[in-house]
Amino acid sequence: MSDDEQETDGRPEHPTPLRGTDEGVPPRPEGKRPSVAGDIGALATGLKTTLGEFFSPAVTLEYPEDKSPRSERYRGRHYLRRYENGLERCIGCELCAAACPVGCILVIAAENTDENRVSPGERYAKTYEINMLRCIFCGYCEDACPVQAIVLGPEYELSDTSREKFIYTKEKLLEPLPPDVEARLSASQHPHPDPPRERGGTTRT
Repeated sequence: MSDDEQETDGRPEHPTPLRGTDEGVPPRPEGKRPSVAGDIGALATGLKTTLGEFFSPAVTLEYPEDKSPRSERYRGRHYLRRYENGLERCIGCELCAAACPVGCILVIAAENTDENRVSPGERYAKTYEINMLRCIFCGYCEDACPVQAIVLGPEYELSDTSREKFIYTKEKLLEPLPPDVEARLSASQHPHPDPPRERGGTTRT
C-alpha cells in the first residue's frame, strides 16, 4: 500500500494495542459468587405477586354462564312500555326523535279511533324504529318522553349477524301484553263453543 493510500484511508498501518505488552490480565472482581440457593430466592421474590394472586379468591366470571349485575342507571337496550290495561304509552309526539343527537329514531304517528284505540292519547306511534348501530345510548330519548314510554333497560348483549337486524322495529321494542289482558283478548277472539244439546232441548251435563 502506498503512502498516498494510507493518508486517504485515515487508518494507521499498525494500530496501538489497547493493552500494553508489559500489562497482565486484570484480576477477577471480588464479590460473592452466585449459588443455586440465591438464584431460587431471587426467583421466589420475583414470583411473589404471581403466587399471591394464584391463592387469592377468583374475581373473574365464567361469561356467558355467569354475568355481572348491572347498575340501576345502566343504559342498555331500548323498550317501549305499556300501561297495565295493555294500551301503549307512546303517544307519537316525536319528542324522542327530536332530542336524539344522532337522529337514530324514526317515529310516524297515526290517529286513534274508537274502533282501534292503541294509546290513551289522540295519536299513537304507527311506526317506531331505532337504528341501534347509530345509537350512542345517551338516554336523551328517555328524558324527553313525557309519558315514560321509551326506557333503556339493563340488556347489553346486542350482537347480530347483519346490519339490517340492528334496525329495531316497534314489534321488537314493544313490551308484551300483561297476562290478564292477553288472556282476555284471546278469549274474546276465540269464544268457547256452546255445549252440545240432547234431543228434546235439554242441555247435557
